[in-house]
Amino acid sequence: MAKLSLFERRRRRVRTALRARSGGRPRLSVHRSGKHIYAQIIDDAAGRTLAAASTLGGKGSNVDAAAKVGSDIAAAAKQAGVTTVVFDRGGFLFHGRVKALADAAREGGLEF
Repeated sequence: MAKLSLFERRRRRVRTALRARSGGRPRLSVHRSGKHIYAQIIDDAAGRTLAAASTLGGKGSNVDAAAKVGSDIAAAAKQAGVTTVVFDRGGFLFHGRVKALADAAREGGLEF
């Protein structure tokens, strides 16, 4: 087996821990690229996305833009009837844009 990058090792560790304690709740998955940040709420049991939000179409991706995505995903989750989720940061550290998105989603009414 090929050696995994630190990012991939973190990602697998986080996802494994989430599966163990998710309790059937949907997963709030975050992806951060150099230009944008994406969030989606995924029902792993059904294998479908319930809600999604991103900075695409907006201008840039900084902490403020990530916070807007967090509030957008919380609003979309409410519309889809989702109130509690498990937060999947993937291999990204809980810092900066990822933290801003999570804090805004909590303020928007999501529980995790």
